[in-house]
Amino acid sequence: MDTKNIWFVTGASKGMGLSLVKKLLSEGYKVAATTRSIENLENEVGDTDNFLPLEVSLTDEKSVKNAISKTIEAFGRIDVVVNNAGYGQLGTIEELTDKEARRNFDINVFGALNVMRSSLQHLRQQKSGYVINISSIVGFLGTFPGWGIYNATKFAIAGLTEAFSAEAASLGIKATIVYPGYFRTNFLEGSSLCLADNPIAEYKEARELEAAHINQIKGTQPGDPDKAAKAIIQLAATNNPPLHFFMGSDSFELAEGKVATLKTALSENETLSKSTDF
Repeated sequence: MDTKNIWFVTGASKGMGLSLVKKLLSEGYKVAATTRSIENLENEVGDTDNFLPLEVSLTDEKSVKNAISKTIEAFGRIDVVVNNAGYGQLGTIEELTDKEARRNFDINVFGALNVMRSSLQHLRQQKSGYVINISSIVGFLGTFPGWGIYNATKFAIAGLTEAFSAEAASLGIKATIVYPGYFRTNFLEGSSLCLADNPIAEYKEARELEAAHINQIKGTQPGDPDKAAKAIIQLAATNNPPLHFFMGSDSFELAEGKVATLKTALSENETLSKSTDF
């Protein structure tokens, strides 16, 4: 009897998702993987009985449900769900149109929600399962000018996963929020990172940070996506995975800095904070 977990991974045609799929298959796991272009994914991964590539529109509930059903039909069950799909949207709060902001939420947040809703009826019946939602360090520390909408989508992923972890605990389903730092993938290029359609030059800090990401940070990120894949697989193999997992030395250090800032703010404002009680 095959006791290895069966994985369902979104956003698998490039970056961290592709590294995860390749690593899983190399270790003998069965993997269903979603993409917008099945041809690209098949070219990257190749043909194997353990691999089910699925062309899915994550914002279309019917498309997602069909993908989950095909996975159950092919492999019999799903054990680990990884919501990895998403893209970066740069632009200050004033610059971004309603359409730009909503599109980022549609993919990054509502896409993940569609996958969770469709997969949970199976995990609930199994009374077991593990949901890994990929947030970002900017879903914990948001002080990056020009990243507000993207940050908000990743904070949303963290918030809904925290609530879900409490909702599903008695059902035997576990959850982890992964907060990656900078990993050397194609996230900072092409369709993975969108700029504001109507930038405003006066936002100096946002323009400078935008330029730094494109001209300096791209190609020098400290994180290795293959090691990220290994870490995610290791999380799934633990009996009690953490709810919060900061991935990468940069993510870890930024999280420590925010925790220290919060402790200071709590201490310095304790009297005023508690002054509002009856």
